[in-house]
Amino acid sequence: MASKVTPWYKKKRVSQVKTDYACHHIHCVLRTRQQTAARFGRKSSSTSTSVSKVQAQATEAMAEQTYTIPVFRQRTVEEGTEEYQRVSTNVEKGLTVIQDELYRMRLATKATMDSLAIQREVKDMMYRRRDTLEEIPRMPDFMVALRPHTVWEKTPVKLYCTVEGTPRPVVKWYKGGVAVDPLNAPGRYKIENKYGVHGLIISRCVVSDTAEYSAVATNAHGVATSKATVTVKRPAGSGESCLLGLVPHLTEIHSSKLEVSLLDRFSVSFGVEGGSIGLVCTMVVVPDLPNLPPLAQWYRDDKLLTPGKLAEMSVGGGAARLTLPHLAKDDEGLYTLRIFTKDGTAEHSAYLFVSDAAPSAAGAPGAPMSVKAYDVNADYVLVAWKPPNTVNEAAITGYFVDRCEAGSDTWVQCNDAPVKVCKYPVHGLKEGRSYHFRVRAVNSAGVSRASRKSDKVTALDAAESERLQVIKIEGKYDIVIKDDDLEGYVTIPGEPVDVHASEVLKSYVVLSWKPPSPRGRAPLWYVVEKCLAGTGAWQRINTAVKLHSPRYPVFDLQDGLKYQFRVYSVNSYGSSEASEPSEPVQKVEEDGTELPVGVPSAPGQVVATRNTKSSVFVQWQPPKNLKNLMGYYIDGRVVGTKDWFPCNHKPFKHSRFVVHGLIPGESYTFRVQAVNVFGLSEESQESSPIAVQPALATPSAPFGITLLSCDGSSMTLAWKRPEHCGGSRITAYYIDKRNADTLTWQEVNLTAVAERICTVDNLTEGIFYEFKIQAANMAGVGVPSAPSAPIKCEAWTTEEPGPAYDLSFSEVRGQSLVLLWKAPVYTGTSAVTGYLVDMAKKGSSEFVTLTQEAVSQRFLQVTSVEEGETYVFRVRAVSAKGVGRPSRLSEPVCAKALPGTQEIVPGVDEVTGDVFLSLEACEISETSTFVWSKNYKAIGDCPRVAATAKGRTSRLTFTNPDKGDLGRYSVVVTDTDGVSASHTLTEDALNTMLELSYAIRHPVVPLKHGLSYEILPKGHVRFWAQAVKLSPSASYRFIVNDKEVKTGEGVKISHDVASGVIQMTVDTFTRSNEGTYTVQITDGKAKTQSSLVLVGDVFKVALKEAEFQRKEHIRKQGPHFSEYLYFTVTEDCTVLLACKVANVKKDTSFRWYKEDDEIVPDTPPNVVSGACALPIPLFSRKDQGVFKAVLSDDRGKDTSLFDISGKVFDDIINALAQNAGASASELVLQCTPEGIRLQCYMNYYTEEMKTVWKHKGSKIASSEKMRIGGTAEMAWMQICDPSDKEKGNYSIEISDGVQTHTRAFDLSGQAYTDAYEEYLRLKAAAFAEKNRGRVVGGLPDVVTIMEDKSLSLTCTVWGEPTPEVSWFKNEQEVACNEHTRVTFEGGKFASLVINTVTPDDSGKYSINVRNKYGGEFVEITVSVYRHGEKLPEPKLGQPKSAAATPVPPKSPATPSKTPTPTPSKSQTPASMRSPTPASTPVPKSPTPTPKSPTPKSPTPTLSRGVKSPTPPRFMKSPTPPRK
Repeated sequence: MASKVTPWYKKKRVSQVKTDYACHHIHCVLRTRQQTAARFGRKSSSTSTSVSKVQAQATEAMAEQTYTIPVFRQRTVEEGTEEYQRVSTNVEKGLTVIQDELYRMRLATKATMDSLAIQREVKDMMYRRRDTLEEIPRMPDFMVALRPHTVWEKTPVKLYCTVEGTPRPVVKWYKGGVAVDPLNAPGRYKIENKYGVHGLIISRCVVSDTAEYSAVATNAHGVATSKATVTVKRPAGSGESCLLGLVPHLTEIHSSKLEVSLLDRFSVSFGVEGGSIGLVCTMVVVPDLPNLPPLAQWYRDDKLLTPGKLAEMSVGGGAARLTLPHLAKDDEGLYTLRIFTKDGTAEHSAYLFVSDAAPSAAGAPGAPMSVKAYDVNADYVLVAWKPPNTVNEAAITGYFVDRCEAGSDTWVQCNDAPVKVCKYPVHGLKEGRSYHFRVRAVNSAGVSRASRKSDKVTALDAAESERLQVIKIEGKYDIVIKDDDLEGYVTIPGEPVDVHASEVLKSYVVLSWKPPSPRGRAPLWYVVEKCLAGTGAWQRINTAVKLHSPRYPVFDLQDGLKYQFRVYSVNSYGSSEASEPSEPVQKVEEDGTELPVGVPSAPGQVVATRNTKSSVFVQWQPPKNLKNLMGYYIDGRVVGTKDWFPCNHKPFKHSRFVVHGLIPGESYTFRVQAVNVFGLSEESQESSPIAVQPALATPSAPFGITLLSCDGSSMTLAWKRPEHCGGSRITAYYIDKRNADTLTWQEVNLTAVAERICTVDNLTEGIFYEFKIQAANMAGVGVPSAPSAPIKCEAWTTEEPGPAYDLSFSEVRGQSLVLLWKAPVYTGTSAVTGYLVDMAKKGSSEFVTLTQEAVSQRFLQVTSVEEGETYVFRVRAVSAKGVGRPSRLSEPVCAKALPGTQEIVPGVDEVTGDVFLSLEACEISETSTFVWSKNYKAIGDCPRVAATAKGRTSRLTFTNPDKGDLGRYSVVVTDTDGVSASHTLTEDALNTMLELSYAIRHPVVPLKHGLSYEILPKGHVRFWAQAVKLSPSASYRFIVNDKEVKTGEGVKISHDVASGVIQMTVDTFTRSNEGTYTVQITDGKAKTQSSLVLVGDVFKVALKEAEFQRKEHIRKQGPHFSEYLYFTVTEDCTVLLACKVANVKKDTSFRWYKEDDEIVPDTPPNVVSGACALPIPLFSRKDQGVFKAVLSDDRGKDTSLFDISGKVFDDIINALAQNAGASASELVLQCTPEGIRLQCYMNYYTEEMKTVWKHKGSKIASSEKMRIGGTAEMAWMQICDPSDKEKGNYSIEISDGVQTHTRAFDLSGQAYTDAYEEYLRLKAAAFAEKNRGRVVGGLPDVVTIMEDKSLSLTCTVWGEPTPEVSWFKNEQEVACNEHTRVTFEGGKFASLVINTVTPDDSGKYSINVRNKYGGEFVEITVSVYRHGEKLPEPKLGQPKSAAATPVPPKSPATPSKTPTPTPSKSQTPASMRSPTPASTPVPKSPTPTPKSPTPKSPTPTLSRGVKSPTPPRFMKSPTPPRK
């Protein structure tokens, strides 16, 4: 941080960057050393006689002015008017002379300092190196743009701007678009150009000069323009009015006439990418005019900042503010506020650090910065940037360049592969469009965050402006023409010239050339060809791209080969001749080095020196090979650690840097890397470790001189220590005195005073004295304090005590602080009994007494403070005679803890067991000491405690702590900003630490597990204990019932050092082993033992378990069950009784039993597989019982029982219910003649499952109205004879004991209406089917009869009402006559009798039985054969279905009737003689004889028939197939 005031007439145009160390006080330091030489001679016992060169330089950096103008104030009447008049008369003349001399000396000193500063700056500028980017060709850029002006008529106006570019741009001035020519108006315009600052001066403005002026800067790489408006005003009443509006009110006071004094200045700041930060500097302005704030300018690294989205500026309200709302590493740098004042300028500078934001991926690099575009053309631009610092991340392997059109948020990646250098030629742009660019770094861990986008760049032809010419007509008219107008009519352009490689890198080569002349008016583009040098085999390289710019990057060149290039100019009329070939170009030399340069060499020696308590000054030697250096990166690390941290995040240009934000007292080492466009150099050698301490200098002046007592011949004085100790301990104070009416100072003490209290003797009573004090350290004697106020030597005779003194603060926190003071030296006529403490806010005179009663101790913890507020205190001593005079006001204290403040931590040393209190200081200096106190009384040398310090940590160790050590302990770290803390040691806390101390001093072997027992598989018993840690030298023994047991028959003792396990194994555990078991362990000094009591019930349990394990071991010698019977349920709801067997062989037998009845499964068990299972399909209550599995062979037998009853049965049912519930379908509506049925299909259903049907949330019980049932595949509930009461929501709940599966159906509305109609239809159809006419039985299918016999076809019919019966022969109704007789008796028996049959009676007969509900038609085939003929084989007819109601397609298929084949081989019936006259009916088969055998089926229904002539409508099946 640096502050200075520079006169306006000596203000420099380009100021040098200032660092935190001072180097312009040499003459002050020399004068200081001359003034103190004599004092050093007489005070050699307390100060050093010589200072080294480094210390002298540090002293110069920290030196302050050694002269102080005494401040004389008038004494009041109470201090002695008479004495004052006498002194004033004697010294008035001499004082005037002295003051004049001091004023003259001050002016001379100031002039000398300014001269030295200018000389130093000139010297620095001689060695200043150009910026790396200045070596890169770039288009013009206005660093300082034109500013608008409003002036009165006949007054001059000056327009200035600063422009940069490479090569240096040419600036032309325009007024309203017309070029300004000073020759046309001599004396009116003047154009200047000095050191890059361009100016246009209008000498005497007139109203017609009101216009927009522009400065156009042009070079080979682009054009830039800056515009500003000049408004010329004419005073009212003086003729012509202003053309642009009313005349504004202009004040006569200009900002340069204001007196500005800076107050609170912004300090070194730290920000993070993506965040925001504000820099504020408060000030006092005289006069303070709200409409006329002072002119303030902000600079970053000596470059003027302009207001915008990235930098918001405001001045007013007594403060100048700069807000950076979107931080990026581009914003890092030295910020300077420059305010124009009456005496020149007031300036203040401080550094802003901007660190990397969190990476997008762990280990990814930081974002690049300073992205800029150069060499802008119609379709080409060169993008350059600065690389980020890589400290602990992997090295950067390349960069991606993105572009975005202005006004859009869509970014397009320009390069497919990462480019390794920090610049990239982007081509393929569209002419006339504006672009932004950004860059991302790549390493092995990922891609970095994107950099801040570049400024807007417009792709324009840079050569267009060069083709413009301005011609003067008659000396006053300007005509702008193009070169096209002078060339005449040109069609085919000329060839390009000067083809060369402007950029030659390992990644690419950039070709450049000059446009052709003549060019022609048609749009022009270029064709580029290449060939290997010397071959002449030319090849076009921009086949897919039209080039409009005289630049083109080539990427696909092979390493090690030389190429030549030539260019053609092409327009719509044709192509020019080829240009001259370029010189041979080679990307990489034969040795593989990159052209033209690579990364710079490593910087030289790095030297770190002390600067302030939180910063270090680092300087280094530049690298031998600079190679277009961009700057340096500085890294640091704490001594003793391996992790480096970046000190700066943007390349720093100079070879010296101040590293801020370090921990006071910590030691660091530093290294430096150089940076250019090719990347980072190797790291330099590390600097020597340096502790963060202020630079060594003499201490500042003491202050606060206070009179504590006076007896008439002596005075006792006290004072406060200097604010700055100068980097070393203050060892002495020197006091001077003088008579107030003289100017000569006299030394009071020849020997050093170590304390801040001193009694001055040999004084004259009644005389006024003044005192001043100087502090001394190893660097010398510091500047003296300001003279005290004149003090009268007069004996104190008051009865009240004098003032307390030396008020100080400790343990300052946000909500409390501790105030300490010392007892008054003058006690009055009685002893001091207490103290009253008053407090007031800073700047207020209203004091509040904090103690209602006087406190006896000389400290007070104040808790009534507000965090962030500043307070002052005073103390008044109280005695029996009254309240004494108040002390001097304390220094203002802010109720706010220091950053990183730690509290005292009590603890116990893990090695020695000592009880201690410890504090780690957040800040420390080389001269700091830890001062411990008990109840705020310094402990000093005390046998009960011992204080030690190491680094930033101090420890107070108690020797033999007891109740006498209880109390409040505090510690203060000297030479810091108030680092202190306290801790109250209570009895409970002390007892806890004493117990821990005893455990450490009397160690035991810690056990993870005490002595325990474990039953092993063979029935052996293992006794074991486990220690946390055992050494190889550990010893132990087992004691059982007071007798030591050692390894022997049946007992084995062992241990394992790695695991800490000690064990004893007893092979045979019997009743004799009951008793107490103990293990004793010794490991060095530590001992322990653990016991286990095995008696009574505990022993019986262990013995039973041991016997069981022994039997198990014997059982497992033969075939045995490794897992006894258990049940599982498969997906198809089959219950499996399973078990696992072991130690079996092929002839091992496995049998299943239920209630001692053997079960023979369909699949024999395979014992060799190791698992056996018994399936129980369709599990229900009938499967309850005790199941047994028996495994046996010649080696033995093993049995497993499984009782399926009670809870086991319920568990199986629940498992089935879980499977069924999970597979349950939604409820299905099914109508039947009996009612409406709801069905739920599932994998398996049994009535033992916990299923509940509900209607409207109420449980349904099975009844005549509501029938509940189910099959193996479904559960159903039927509503018989439904009515409207049965409407509503129905649900079924299937519970598996854990979860309830619910399926629901809403039987209401249209669903109920449709179901009810279907039910009525099915009911009517069933009634009709039941009562229709039908043939019950008695008729055969085929009848074979001999002629002349009588045939009687008789059958039983039924129907309600009684049906009508008709007989037919060959579909003709049979009439009743003598030959044929038809009868129907009793409404049941129908007969057809044919008397004396003849062959003519053969045929197909049928009977039709019908009533109003339907009927049935049955056919009979009659064959009549003659006498003597063989009995013909019966001819089978086609079967007819007797069912009146057809089966719907969805119904499950019913078993088909199996036809009864006839033994005849012929299908044609033949006549044969019957041995008896009786007819021999042949049964009629329902189906034709199949060609292949058909398996047997259930017995067919006796009734046969055909479909009814009026069949009923189809209906749904009562049991439709599952979905």
